[in-house]
Amino acid sequence: MHDGFLRVAAATPAILVADCKSNRDRILKLIRRAEDEQVQLVVFPELCLTGSTCGDLFFSRTLLTGAADALLDLAAATSDLAIISVIGLPLADGGRLYNVAAVLHKGKIMGFVPKFYLQGRVESGEARCFSPGPALSEVPFADQNIPFGRNLLFGCPELPDLQLAVEIGHDLWAARSPAIDHAAAGATIIANPSACCEFVGRAARRRLLVQSQSARLICAYVHANAGEGESSTDLVFAGHNLIYEKGRQLHESPLFSTGLITADVDLQALMADRQSRNIGSAQPAETHRSIPFSMEVRPLALRLKPSPLPFVPADQQELAARCEEVLSLQAAGLRKRLQHTACRSVLIGLSGGLDSTLALLVAVRAFDSLQLDRKGISAVIMPGLGTTERTQSNAISLANDLGVAWREISIRRAVLNHFQDIGHDPDTHDVTYENAQARERTQILMDLANKTGGMVIGTGDLSELALGWTTYNGDHMSMYGVNSSVPKTLLRHLIRHAATSASPSLRKTLLDILDTPISPELLPPEAGKIAQKTEQLIGPYDLHDFFLYYTVRYGFTPAKIKRLAEAAFADAYSSATIRHWLQVFTRRFFAQQFKRSCLPDGPQIGSVALSPRGNWKMPSDAVAKLWLET
Repeated sequence: MHDGFLRVAAATPAILVADCKSNRDRILKLIRRAEDEQVQLVVFPELCLTGSTCGDLFFSRTLLTGAADALLDLAAATSDLAIISVIGLPLADGGRLYNVAAVLHKGKIMGFVPKFYLQGRVESGEARCFSPGPALSEVPFADQNIPFGRNLLFGCPELPDLQLAVEIGHDLWAARSPAIDHAAAGATIIANPSACCEFVGRAARRRLLVQSQSARLICAYVHANAGEGESSTDLVFAGHNLIYEKGRQLHESPLFSTGLITADVDLQALMADRQSRNIGSAQPAETHRSIPFSMEVRPLALRLKPSPLPFVPADQQELAARCEEVLSLQAAGLRKRLQHTACRSVLIGLSGGLDSTLALLVAVRAFDSLQLDRKGISAVIMPGLGTTERTQSNAISLANDLGVAWREISIRRAVLNHFQDIGHDPDTHDVTYENAQARERTQILMDLANKTGGMVIGTGDLSELALGWTTYNGDHMSMYGVNSSVPKTLLRHLIRHAATSASPSLRKTLLDILDTPISPELLPPEAGKIAQKTEQLIGPYDLHDFFLYYTVRYGFTPAKIKRLAEAAFADAYSSATIRHWLQVFTRRFFAQQFKRSCLPDGPQIGSVALSPRGNWKMPSDAVAKLWLET
């Protein structure tokens, strides 16, 4: 486990019913294979040392002794391995028989976890052989007392985010499964050794249960199911293994397969989610018994490749649905503000760029849903010292295609007069030269809003707010910022999504806007083309959105974010390039918080947002030194 990553596995051996020695050997082979693959936790099926279909043979002392001996042999054979193994077997204690999972580590049996919810009737189901296990107890085994109970929590001091608990088979299917209490007590990984038979439709339901269990409990879930070798007298077993993390599938085995599936789970991300939702663990000592074990922290060569676009779904159908949902959320937020203020007029500074285009599309949706005349939307086109014919033409075409009112007000003369008033040389293309134009545009919008009783709609997006790429008291200000939690990498897809259902003329305009380089257009054009390209100045937005996501969503260290970025962008950016722009992001993110501390209202559309009113509270004077040194 390194940077919070832990490699886990679900394993299904091809067993022989009631042949404990043969099953022992097959399990050991898979444990050693898992160890070779740097797996640190491997989960085997329920009752896999004997087979789950032994029936009344479970009452045989010969079978019980054979299973116990096989477990001791496995413990001895794995004493030199760091891997944790969860293995199912029957266990007798006094006059009762239990279906348990043994948790092994470095040759030690750390505990036995019994199944609680037994399937079927007493006369014919599991309850015919087994008893539900107690919450906490001990059981004599091999001349020692072993912790025994469903409420055992296995923790590692060296890896504090690693807290393992076990529920068995149909415990998962219960209305209140043991995993609920395990997660409340701090478990971050739930292992489920299962012997769930297969029939039509069951795989889909099993998948849904594991997905929902891992999502609502904010945990990793490793489900290992019985398969080949189980008796087919009445049932068939398919070895359907699943590994999920917070509702996201990491790996799934094909039905009717054996062997090993592995995945890397991020325990730091799990813990960050729990902390952000204030779902801390209860005191484990009150309900659970903590079983400590020691595990070496070692580097893990990650197999996972994080998405380079964490805000953008990879699946096209999911992306289309996401885009529609985001546009609806934005429009709903603006619609409510218009209703509340009884406002029938809005103003948008339309530049022909991405942000103002999206804001105008959202305004049109909001007006249409309120059955208001689109002419109440006023697009104000304000060419300045850096405006190109391409963007100005696109802005006019967009306004016409959408049927909104528009007017053109050049800011060139006003800005030059302002330079004369403040004694600024117009040939000096510095921050004063740039910001004076942004503030002039905002002044025009605000004054027009006063004149018409309208509302200025802000266009700035989440990525710009994170980097502080806004002019304070310029485009930084509005009366409602519809794009304030939309990252730049998603914003492009929102416009492309809108283009799919647009008229041919509107689609052509939107696609050309998408093809236009991102620029504030505050410096004079070169040969009529955009001279000032944002990503050449502050870095690629795909990198910055990646940094933003993992900084705000999970609070990861810069070192871990860099490692993830190197995996995600291996084919696009060098390690040195990633490091450079990560430092730029970190410096700007800390230095520009003062702009985010006084943001206008705007709708939250995702889990990452920077509103100072609840989504992100950060002091404007915070120092970035620790983050830059990491």
